[in-house]
Amino acid sequence: MSAATPVYIALGANLGEPQAQLRNAIAAIAALDGFSLVAQSSLYRTEPLGPPGQPDYLNAVLCGRWAGTPLALLDALQALETAAGRRRGAERWSARVLDLDILLFGERRISDARLTVPHYAMHERDFVLYPLAEIAPDLEIPGRGSVRELLAALPDNRSIPEKIA
Repeated sequence: MSAATPVYIALGANLGEPQAQLRNAIAAIAALDGFSLVAQSSLYRTEPLGPPGQPDYLNAVLCGRWAGTPLALLDALQALETAAGRRRGAERWSARVLDLDILLFGERRISDARLTVPHYAMHERDFVLYPLAEIAPDLEIPGRGSVRELLAALPDNRSIPEKIA
């Protein structure tokens, strides 16, 4: 294993019992061999991006340190999604029992078939930026600016996520 790298992970769910699923996912991520939890945001209720008619999402962001490779973390997170009941191959942005995304992996830029870091759209998503701003408002997103600046630049046409817990 390599030295522990700071990582940021987005969590989302809008099927089943989202609050319990996110709490369980946070505990499961914190328990991963090679992961140490540094900070976690509150949970936020947000409007879904995808097809109409789906329930609101609950979202959160974690900061941790990971002592493995980016793809090993991706594999671990996808295993947690599968264990929670997520089935891959569904319509893009469809309702999910659990969605875990690596937002940042240290200062690395990664672009391969399985993983893009920084996450390709994190800089324009309120459901990522609000929880991220809670735990790391001055964090710099490579090539984009600080979380605080990105949050201030969001369009005013979306509702502000509601902090629920």
